[in-house]
Amino acid sequence: MDSMATWLNTLVFGIYPYIAFAVFIIGCVIRFDRDQYTWKASSSQLLDRSSLRLGSNLFHVGVLLIIVGHLVGLLTPHALYVQVISVENKQLLAMVAGGIFGTLCFLGLFLLITRRLNSPRLRAHTRFSDWLVLWMLFIQVTLGLSTIFVSAQHMDGSSMMKLAEWAQHIVTFRGGAADFILDESIIFKVHIWLGLSLFVVAPFTRLVHVISAPVWYLLRPGYQIVRSRDAR
Repeated sequence: MDSMATWLNTLVFGIYPYIAFAVFIIGCVIRFDRDQYTWKASSSQLLDRSSLRLGSNLFHVGVLLIIVGHLVGLLTPHALYVQVISVENKQLLAMVAGGIFGTLCFLGLFLLITRRLNSPRLRAHTRFSDWLVLWMLFIQVTLGLSTIFVSAQHMDGSSMMKLAEWAQHIVTFRGGAADFILDESIIFKVHIWLGLSLFVVAPFTRLVHVISAPVWYLLRPGYQIVRSRDAR
């Protein structure tokens, strides 16, 4: 039984990450090449505006800060951040920031989901892929918030160190990554697995728009003149 658990752990956390990233990259390239018209988030504002602005803003602000926090927290080498902050304080910071940003994201998703459930017109136009993305994200954020309570039981930073080692071994293609989280809580493991699975479904859903967000819009030199105010 132990050998089977170890094998499954290696499969899910040592091999599956590369499968997920490969599907994401190849799937996005194929979709962009074959069906660029569907490369969008498919706004539903015309169908129902209730809770859309608040829910969307809460979700996007929360999820962007969560992504940045995960990238910095997991991929920053221990030797660099330990010069500024201790492992224990880093974990506390991650718990507090993650709790705040996760709550924003949770509330945003809750509003977006209930909006679709309560509007017959919008519900009729919601595709299966839309529900899949919303519920996967909702469960993922809920799991992320749940990890705070698990982390609170180990304030020595040991779990965070292991998760960081796993992530850094994965992105640098080093072996033995799965071994770092073999004994971690099942909540952490499901959270990681579902996060990887979001990469798998992204090329086939509205999530694909995250890699083409109009960040350049913020860097424009000035306003775009559509029509002169004095033109007749």
